[in-house]
Amino acid sequence: MAWIVLIISGLLEAVWATALGKSEGFTKLGPSVVFGVGLVASMTGLAWAMRTLPVGTSYAVWVGIGAALTVGYAMATGAESVSLLKILLVLGIVGCVVGLKILH
Repeated sequence: MAWIVLIISGLLEAVWATALGKSEGFTKLGPSVVFGVGLVASMTGLAWAMRTLPVGTSYAVWVGIGAALTVGYAMATGAESVSLLKILLVLGIVGCVVGLKILH
């Protein structure tokens, strides 16, 4: 169950990171609210998962999921350029996250 919560928390990290960028320094209400709710939910899930899972593994998986999804979303929406090297590097992050899960 802790792994499921951790994965959902990683998804929420991508939500709040993307919303933070769209809030334009907290000048837009909608994205600012999404940021706040996403941040609290993501951190709560991370903290809950860390009660069972090792801190280092939990944090690395959480950050890896959030980073990969944030970059993937930005590339998919055109907010960030797409290149083969970027795609390979993001896949490397995903591979490392999967490796941490398998080793646990």
